[in-house]
This record gives sequence, structure tokens and C-alpha cells, in this order.
Amino acid sequence: MIVDTHTHLYDPTRPQGIPWPPKDNELLYRTVLPKHFSEVANPCGVTHTVVVEASVWVEDNDWILDLAKDEPAIVGFVGNLDPQQDDYFANLDRLSENELFRGLRLRRKELERTDDPNTLSAIKALADRDLEMDLLAQPGDLAAVASVAKAIPDLRIVCNHVAHVVIDGNNPDPEWIAGLNAIAPYPNVYMKVSGFVERAATQPAPSDPEYYKPTFDAMWDALGEDRLVYGSNWPVCERAAPYATVFAIADAFFSDKGETAREKYFVENGRGAYKWVER
Repeated sequence: MIVDTHTHLYDPTRPQGIPWPPKDNELLYRTVLPKHFSEVANPCGVTHTVVVEASVWVEDNDWILDLAKDEPAIVGFVGNLDPQQDDYFANLDRLSENELFRGLRLRRKELERTDDPNTLSAIKALADRDLEMDLLAQPGDLAAVASVAKAIPDLRIVCNHVAHVVIDGNNPDPEWIAGLNAIAPYPNVYMKVSGFVERAATQPAPSDPEYYKPTFDAMWDALGEDRLVYGSNWPVCERAAPYATVFAIADAFFSDKGETAREKYFVENGRGAYKWVER
């Protein structure tokens, strides 16, 4: 069993269409359903996924949860709600009644509002419901992530896409390293080792694992084997590399760390972060 904790599903043929991706995106604007995920992931040994909602439409949270009823490959769902909306708490309560609903993905703007009691209350509501927070963070945001982790220590936080550091085969951005050190003392903060082919300075992304090793080493050194989580960012990753390449790069690094570390990265750390559902 291997769980990919970052995929997107959508269907532009629905009567209402979709808000993302846009029609002019020739690669991504297509029907993307669990069977399509299985076609690319199963040959790599990846059997299950946590879906992350990219749509800003509240009703699309329900669309994924309805889809997941008959799709045992989906073991969790990270929804999309705006904490600034009046119906935020009502929707959070309603969605969290479904055991597959495991948290929300918030944007950078919420980090900029953490001195606002209402925003902090909206974030704390996740912890109160035993839900996690995925976060689209940049290297300079990690200090703010540490502040939230300190303020709400029972909130599980997952930083997406290696916190968007640029990867060029050399030692990574010092600001990003400082950010890793800032979140390191907080065991409730995880880093999703996803999106790294999209962050490669060379495109199409190199397939040689050595190109990514300085960046992966930095995450390993700062956060250790218990807080790094596998995610592909499929199908978005296809802009930079095929699914099999993404998996092979990650697998090469973590297999080299030993079977225990590999099992943690591909399964157990994701279980700890999301408390996804066995199906």
C-alpha cells in the first residue's frame, strides 16, 4: 500500500463546468477521475490517494465526497472553504460529518491574517474537529507557519509542494532553509514532498534523482524521517514530468534511507498527518 496525498480530480463535462483549470490549459483541461489516477499510479505501486480540492466552489467539496463513496482508492479529502465567508463554520460542520473529509487547504492570505482573532478562530476550528490544515506556503512564509503551530499545537499542518522552493540541483535557497529550521521544533508541522518537478529550474524537469538530492537532504536534515509525506500533485505534475518520473525520484531518495524511512514517507507519515480512512 502506498498513499499519494496530493491529487486533484475534476470533470469539465459537468453541466456547470469547472472553475479550474481554465479552458485554455490544453494539458490539464480534461476529465480527471479516480480511474485515470489508477492508470498512472498503480504501475508504480501507488494504490490510494488523498484528494485536494482546487475548486473555490463550495459545492465541489460535495462533488468529491459523492464521488468517493464508490471509489475505495480515495482514503481522504482535503476541502476548500474560505474562512472569511459567513457560512464557513456551518459548512465545516456539515462536511466534517463525512469521515473522508480530513481537512482544508488554506492560502497564503490566511497566514497574513493570523493576528486577526477571527482568522485564528477559523483555523483553530480545524483542530477542534480533529482536522488538518494543508497550506500553500512560500519559503518566506514558514516562519508564520511556525507561529501558527506554536499557537495551536494540536493542529496538524501540512506545507504543500516543498514550500515552493526553486530546485536547481545546488544548495537550496537560504531563506527556505531558515524556514525549515523555524518549523523544525514543531512536530505538528509536516512537509509534503510534492510539486518538486514543477519547481525545477530546468524544464522539462530532470529525471535524475541527484538533481533533487540537495533539496531533499535539507528537508531530511531539518525535519527527519517522521514528517515528510509523499504527494505527486497529479495531474498538475504532468506539466513538468510524467507520474512515473515523480514517483521514481522520490522513491530513489527514500529507499536509500532504508525500508523504515520509505514506509513512513509513503504511508505512515501521511496517516499521521491526515488520519486518512482505511478502505
